[in-house]
Amino acid sequence: MGLNEHTPVQTPSTEPSRSTEFTTFMRAYQDMVFSTAARMAGDDAQAEDISQEVFIKAYENFAHLRSSPTAGGWLKTVTTNLTLNHLTRYRKRWRLFSEMKPSAADEDASEPELPVPDTLLADLNAEQQRALIDDTLRRLPAHQRIPLVLYHFEELSYQEIASRLHVSLAKVKTDISRARAALLPMLQSSGEP
Repeated sequence: MGLNEHTPVQTPSTEPSRSTEFTTFMRAYQDMVFSTAARMAGDDAQAEDISQEVFIKAYENFAHLRSSPTAGGWLKTVTTNLTLNHLTRYRKRWRLFSEMKPSAADEDASEPELPVPDTLLADLNAEQQRALIDDTLRRLPAHQRIPLVLYHFEELSYQEIASRLHVSLAKVKTDISRARAALLPMLQSSGEP
């Protein structure tokens, strides 16, 4: 540094640092955020994860939120939206068996209709359900697993799947139907104590 260059002098600040201020802000709203997420998700572990996401977003927007009179409303809206996104994302997994009845377009399907218990995975928490379904999906042959995952988790239509996999529409429908039929007994046997 040259003699004529200005050297910044750090003086202790009398106002709280951003970190301290955010911590105070977070503590003021953490119960509301957590309880909103827990009521909607029905699972405390999921609510904790969602709450963390909410406060990450709040930290990113803290410059606007720190003095906003509507910060609580903003947090509640973000919590609600993130929880709904979370539930929608994982709800698709439980749709696997609710669609086992052939639709009007699939009436010609030769697969028998299987009884599907509504409480198949009810005794497991969401994390256990996800782990069980992921493990069970891995045991399916690729030609069944891939179209099933593309349909239920990536939300592609039968036609889009057929196009991507370069197979016929009938093969996609058959593979998905057979994958569901194979998954059900695997999940039932895995879910038993």
